[in-house]
Amino acid sequence: MSTALIHPEAVLHDALQDLCAPLFASLRRSDQRRRGTEYIHGLLSTHGRKSIRNMAALIGGSSTGQSLHHFICSSTWDWIPVRRAMAEYLMRSAPPQAYVARPMTIPKVGRHSVGVSRYFSADEGQALNAQRAIGVWGVADTVTAPLNWRLFLPQVWIKDGLRRNQASIPYEAEPETISDCVLTACSESLVDWELPPLPVVVDIDEADPVATVLGLHAQGLPSMVRVHGELPLTVNDPALTGHSARRMTAPEIMQAARALFRPVARTALVASVGVRVPGTGPGGAPLSLVGITAPGRREPAELWLTDLPHPTAAALRLTGFARRVDQDFDEVTAQVGIRDYVGRSYSGWHRHTTLASAAHTVSVLSGVSAAPQLRQAC
Repeated sequence: MSTALIHPEAVLHDALQDLCAPLFASLRRSDQRRRGTEYIHGLLSTHGRKSIRNMAALIGGSSTGQSLHHFICSSTWDWIPVRRAMAEYLMRSAPPQAYVARPMTIPKVGRHSVGVSRYFSADEGQALNAQRAIGVWGVADTVTAPLNWRLFLPQVWIKDGLRRNQASIPYEAEPETISDCVLTACSESLVDWELPPLPVVVDIDEADPVATVLGLHAQGLPSMVRVHGELPLTVNDPALTGHSARRMTAPEIMQAARALFRPVARTALVASVGVRVPGTGPGGAPLSLVGITAPGRREPAELWLTDLPHPTAAALRLTGFARRVDQDFDEVTAQVGIRDYVGRSYSGWHRHTTLASAAHTVSVLSGVSAAPQLRQAC
């Protein structure tokens, strides 16, 4: 029996072939299925920026570039069945233990790319001109993969008829908040595609924790949502003696709960306090405020609002999933060019992000880094 090692190129090639068959089953024409495979191949194998020109130069020249451009920007294929097929493939190959909703920022020059606007980024500490989107990811033991993306459309893009028409924004699109964007992204994938109702972890600065937790709860999805800032809550926990029914901010509640923190996995202290939204009665979803801190710290480094029944035990594992997604986005998703689309249309943006998500999935499931090593078009 040969002991020769299988070359990473062959592993990546086989993984691409294995995914593309179910991925493009909804595309009726063979040339569309071929172009889709070529596009993913280009994302995985092209040096530097994953522009259509650069990918075509690697795959087959100017005529290929024209075909790929038409396939992404002008064709009529629906990206939703392709994303659903990718999610179902992931459920079979690496069943998730949770989902993570994370933001994606795509800096842009100019104002013509669909959804681009100027906004203040808390992470960057400055105003940015960028597109913003919400991604919904599946997270398994060793694999994370994006399942769905929703492009955030500021009011200026919804209300400006000319810009809306030029970008071919669907007529049903309406103004929404970041929380609305999260809820819709989860609903149209996790609920509509009938995926398992696993916990959803949300760490997005602009997302309203209460609206997000209650909205996901209404969809049948338990969640943990990061609390940023002075969220007002009412204590609903007999363990917090003397504070029952008091209205306090989330940091104040955790400060009062210092004695409730317990060590978890030797790396952190975790406490959970039952809370209600001010102004609501005893009914509704039971909520907890969870604090996570390091031994020796006086104040929690993280605060989370959740409707999970036993949040203390699950807190570190679930919040760790969010950090894994951030890491994999930087190391894989960004490297396959998810932010490299330069077209202006709504449909082109969604088709590109769909195929970039597929390239990410091929890379992580094959265990081979997306690299310019895949030389033969599939």
